[in-house]
Amino acid sequence: MSSFIPFDRSQPYLLPPDLKSWLPADDMAHFVAASVELVPMNAFCVPVRTGGKAQYHPRLILALLIFSHANGLFSLRRIERATYRDIGVRFVAANLHPDHDTIATFRRMNRTAIEAGGIEEPLIGARGS
Repeated sequence: MSSFIPFDRSQPYLLPPDLKSWLPADDMAHFVAASVELVPMNAFCVPVRTGGKAQYHPRLILALLIFSHANGLFSLRRIERATYRDIGVRFVAANLHPDHDTIATFRRMNRTAIEAGGIEEPLIGARGS
């Protein structure tokens, strides 16, 4: 069984008390974060690890890619940097900071599912609700 780094987007911080307080209620970051929760885990290609450091959750990396691409960020190094600098990206990434290599590996391993619509369909369905 894989172990994932736990994440909690509602985790309060010292400044600001909550990342959500810096975003308007209708910000796209909320939509993306909620939408990726609808993606079933079997849609992802996740390597099984028996030891070592915990992995980032695939839904977190997917949300990070979707939100970044929707905002014109395509360079993985810029996406990594945005996890420190951009409040919307920080919210979507749950104030975690996956490096560009981790994001690239996820994208490479899940490209087929993303292109085939295995991951996109739940997001499209969520938009209509």
